[in-house]
Amino acid sequence: MGPHPAVAAIRLAVRRVLHDILTDTTTTPDGAPPATRPLVLVACSGGADSMALASALAFEAPKLSVRAGGITVDHGLQPGSDLRAAEVATRMTALRLDPVEAVAVSVGRDGGPEAAARDARYAALDAAAERLGAAAVLLGHTRDDQAETVLLGLARGSGTRSLSGMAEKSAGTGAGAAPDRYRRPFLDIDRQTARKACMVQSLPVWDDPHNADPAYTRSRLRHEGLPALEKALGKGVVEALARTAQLSRDDADALDAWAARADESVRDEAGQLECAKLYALPPAVRRRVLRRAAVAAGSPAGSLFARHIEEVDRLITGWRGQGAINLPGRVEARRQGGRLVIRQG
Repeated sequence: MGPHPAVAAIRLAVRRVLHDILTDTTTTPDGAPPATRPLVLVACSGGADSMALASALAFEAPKLSVRAGGITVDHGLQPGSDLRAAEVATRMTALRLDPVEAVAVSVGRDGGPEAAARDARYAALDAAAERLGAAAVLLGHTRDDQAETVLLGLARGSGTRSLSGMAEKSAGTGAGAAPDRYRRPFLDIDRQTARKACMVQSLPVWDDPHNADPAYTRSRLRHEGLPALEKALGKGVVEALARTAQLSRDDADALDAWAARADESVRDEAGQLECAKLYALPPAVRRRVLRRAAVAAGSPAGSLFARHIEEVDRLITGWRGQGAINLPGRVEARRQGGRLVIRQG
């Protein structure tokens, strides 16, 4: 008799990702010393999603000659969080993951508590991946997390890229980090399946009280917003939002590629942006060209919002002699003699 359907589902998802990682990594023959095999880490909070992911990685990795380890991050935001992190590390070791580390971080205040904790967590994961030489880090985001991310993006009104949610692969934040360091095997698996997989395997899980705290936007969305949508629209909202994420990602990728090609065509011989040529581009492509130019000039991508680009766009489409537009990173955009000049002041 095979494994429970929930267990089979999480293992298959991880197996597919490991196969993908192996195609991108120099592999060694069966029987090679473990230290020469690619190392894949799982980021584990001790919650159901990440514990299910850790268990699936521990099961599948040895069959593919992949070393499997785990990292848990102590954010220090709750009393006894260090003991909790140590307990999670012990659970991962019990799954025969090796190496296993519990890493303490200091959470700042920039961008609010959720963003600050996320930034500190990814910085710690990046550092661990670099230190241990990991080929990839697996994250336990589920289809439900993806649906929440799409709704948050919709509320921000930030456009197609914001609606595309989380990618199956994403880059680390460190200098020289691989573009596909982070992998999310569970984006097609719902949260309930992950929890069921833990239950049938008798895996203890920890429910972070922050996930139920109404002080956090995502928590309110999870416990109030999505249930209200399902009540009004019926079941299937989560699946539809996740599908929207993938469709939006495909559209955004295509528009980004178009903008990259268009960038050269709208510049003069000196490399300056020509307003008339920018005006002729479709708005979605033009705004991407403008965003690329602002980031290249030194404006931090994470601080550059749609409203900033809209103001710069008005220098092209609604020119009335207005002055320079100030952008994050001490960058300014100014129209001069039919050219758009974007540079640090």
